[in-house]
Amino acid sequence: MVKPTSFVAGQRGQWRIDAVRAVSGGGLQLAPYLAVTDGSQTPPLLQVSWTLRGTTSSVRYASRLEAEQLSTIQPPLGRNTARLAALIPIRKSEKWWSLAQDERLGIIQDSVHIGIGIEYLPAIARRLYHGRDLGEPFDFLTWFEFSEEASPQFDTLLDRLRGTAEWEYVDREVEVRLRLREPDY
Repeated sequence: MVKPTSFVAGQRGQWRIDAVRAVSGGGLQLAPYLAVTDGSQTPPLLQVSWTLRGTTSSVRYASRLEAEQLSTIQPPLGRNTARLAALIPIRKSEKWWSLAQDERLGIIQDSVHIGIGIEYLPAIARRLYHGRDLGEPFDFLTWFEFSEEASPQFDTLLDRLRGTAEWEYVDREVEVRLRLREPDY
């Protein structure tokens, strides 16, 4: 049974939303907080601005070597030093989805997408969620966690990825910048 992770923007959540920016296409409503809940948890329902859902899946576009590299150096989410995060929902164009799987894989490999990401590990932890098969408004929800010190590296990572041929197929992208909330005492 597929249990999606929910990203719920509203009046409650463990992450404070610092900024919401439409990079391409329509944006998302600004809210004060974001709650991230897995499929076994009930998302908070008080004054919700928006909810996005996605599921983790097998690695679809990485070679065996790239997948092994990722599993070796990919840090876990939830590290104490990772006080910043970014949720970047992405929708690819119909032109992208009309390509055969091997054609999409070729574009990603030519763009060196995985290789670029590996360069920023372990400073930046990441997880990819798939929303297309759930009927969600975004095909992918990309989640990143990093420290204050790694923030410039994260900006460079985004610039490099957005400069690839793969991004010519992105018709909607939103950048949500977050900061871990201090516990209430």
